Amino acid sequence: MSTQAPLKQTIMSGQTVAGAMIFEFFTPGMSNILSNAGARFAIYDMEHTGLGYETLKWLFATCRGLPIEPMVRVPTGEYTWIARALDIGARGVMVPMVESRAQAERLAQSCRYPGVGRRGAAFGFAQCDYMGGDVAEKMRQYHERTLLIAQIETERGLENVEEIAAVDGVDVLWVGHFDLSNFMGIPAQFDHPKFTAAMTHVAQVARKHGKVAGFMATDQVWIERAKGMGYTMLAAGTDTGLMQQAFGQLIDGIN
Repeated sequence: MSTQAPLKQTIMSGQTVAGAMIFEFFTPGMSNILSNAGARFAIYDMEHTGLGYETLKWLFATCRGLPIEPMVRVPTGEYTWIARALDIGARGVMVPMVESRAQAERLAQSCRYPGVGRRGAAFGFAQCDYMGGDVAEKMRQYHERTLLIAQIETERGLENVEEIAAVDGVDVLWVGHFDLSNFMGIPAQFDHPKFTAAMTHVAQVARKHGKVAGFMATDQVWIERAKGMGYTMLAAGTDTGLMQQAFGQLIDGIN
């Protein structure tokens, strides 16, 4: 991996940081392509895509030596999903549908070693770049670099967002806009006043508790809207949509 300071420090400082979410193009060149485009992080999706750990480990390995940090959205917040992702080198873990303080506390515990968490030990493997070293120092470094991203994307999560944000170890509140609109009973009505108020509220709560607000933006309009609300960890996506759009523009020119 790159020897630059952990990206988490930059993200948590409140600076705007750009990355990407990848749903389909799990190829060896993707990390380099994203890095060349200026992405600081890549979040590979396991929730909706069928992506497995063997491929994910390979994708993480392609980030070594590049100024981009690999992250993953796990399918659910169970310990086994989170710990395995971290063991193979994830620098950030996004968990869908976080709805309560108790759930957020379990997630934070899963990301941390004793005596601040309950994560099992696996040193000298992928997360360590297969190197030895002082275990206590490794644990300190991994706590410092690991980003825990809690998705606020249900009406329950929105209702309990203050309690979730107050949990030590939760770093980012990330709005999943399609799910949130669905659970609010206004599916895909992203201009609805209630949805705008919800997104604004999440960003305000994040800032109040010293956390960061995150969002995946699919076009320039979404980018400006999210930035205006206070979202500073922004992913471009979806890869499928962007590729189809680019091909469509070229094909329209051919036809």
